[in-house]
Amino acid sequence: MAVTIEPLDATLGAVVTGVRLGDLDDATWLYLEAAFDEHALLIFPGQHLSDDEQASFGRRFGEIEDVGGGAVGAISNRRRDGTMMDPDEPVMMLIRGNEGWHTDSSYMPVSAKASMLSAHEVPGTGGTTQWADMRAAYDALDDATRQVVDGLTAHHSIAYSQARIGQTEPMQGFYGFDDGPPPRRPLVKVHPVTGRRALFIGRHAHSIAGMDAEQSELFLDGLLDAACRPPRMYEHKWTSGDIAVWDNRCVLHRARPWDLHEVRVMKHTRIKGNPGTEAALAPAGK
Repeated sequence: MAVTIEPLDATLGAVVTGVRLGDLDDATWLYLEAAFDEHALLIFPGQHLSDDEQASFGRRFGEIEDVGGGAVGAISNRRRDGTMMDPDEPVMMLIRGNEGWHTDSSYMPVSAKASMLSAHEVPGTGGTTQWADMRAAYDALDDATRQVVDGLTAHHSIAYSQARIGQTEPMQGFYGFDDGPPPRRPLVKVHPVTGRRALFIGRHAHSIAGMDAEQSELFLDGLLDAACRPPRMYEHKWTSGDIAVWDNRCVLHRARPWDLHEVRVMKHTRIKGNPGTEAALAPAGK
């Protein structure tokens, strides 16, 4: 069966069929890698990968980043013993936080290159995932706004973004809560492969240099709201067995709410960024 790559009805993304990722050969990988650079989001329906197969596919993109669950970590409202989590537990606060637009690991010294998510158990309604194309969002800016954002930098912090939804107690050693001062990054990122410019924003971004806290928050919230709109956005209704991989260097994503009495089990893999292109800027004055 031939590999088929069907672009989505959005400025990003494609659905890929005709390939079994657990048996991926090198020639097909090169084809998929080119599609990844072009579309920034690839959806593979009905793969039903094991954890080892998902990790193996992830390593095609680069070194895997351990965010607390090894190469493949569960994102779920169900504990390993089968009991359901209380909505107020700290881990559930992180799941709630994921409902805000973000790019993975922007709050770390080296931001992530790519992420993948596979569906294992899905609720009857809700629990979808949305992605937004920050390349097209940058292109859609008027000339005056583009000139402004080209020169701006902001700090990124998961402690900041979680505090905005009410989580004030840090989770030590988890998701980079305790990894030093928040890194500073440009609001506009040049993609290291395609050369396209993209907005590098999201819920972790705050404290734009040269603005006070209120000005910065209003500016970033307005920029984010304008960016994450059709046709720059795609929403995926998961079916068990689906897996998606996206480019954190130019794509934002967020989970959508669901009834927390229903189980949702997703498996996440995150790919480390290249320190040569994804490292944070030096602190101001250095």
